[in-house]
Amino acid sequence: MLVSSHGSPRLLLHSVPELNRDASSELAKTLFPSEKLEALPDGDLSSTNPPDDELVVGSMTGVSIVAAKEFGIDRPSELPTSFLSRMPGKNIYLHAMHSVVDWFAFAIWENGKLRRSLSLSPDSGILEDIGERLPFEQSYWAGQHPAVDPEEDEGGYPFPFHPLELGEAALAEFFGYQLEGFFDPSLLEPERVSLLRFKRAKLPWWKLW
Repeated sequence: MLVSSHGSPRLLLHSVPELNRDASSELAKTLFPSEKLEALPDGDLSSTNPPDDELVVGSMTGVSIVAAKEFGIDRPSELPTSFLSRMPGKNIYLHAMHSVVDWFAFAIWENGKLRRSLSLSPDSGILEDIGERLPFEQSYWAGQHPAVDPEEDEGGYPFPFHPLELGEAALAEFFGYQLEGFFDPSLLEPERVSLLRFKRAKLPWWKLW
């Protein structure tokens, strides 16, 4: 998913802002102008891993969220600038995980400039590692959250942590919620934040005159 904000998205989402349905629909059309979007039943912040033919979007005061297949890329720094320039808010966050291959990626742009990007999986290794590591990452790189018991790691696990656990930590750090793991009552319940869902289809290239 891609999230833009005019402040801390974690604080903004914690207040459970009201969904602006008209602004959400307009944002979807702005980001995907060549597609026909058909409204589906509403989703929420826990449904930000839509199928390839669906789109999840929400525009609220100070924060906007869009989930689509285009954001699950190996190198977040290569995200097309058309998405970055059309998202409202001065700070933009990309967050993506794939549990089948234990892949996780995230990136942060501040005022249009990439501050941090990380993408990694056990099979592919580190695909991208740009910028200084953020404070919430430090304990993971320092080995304080090992993916396997070091004494039992005969195969040599490539990282001192599990990528998906770092992904959950990033969700909590940036947006104030988690999808898996130990339930923290201080975190936001993602189901409380409503989002719009759309079916996606390419518009025909021809026109009737």
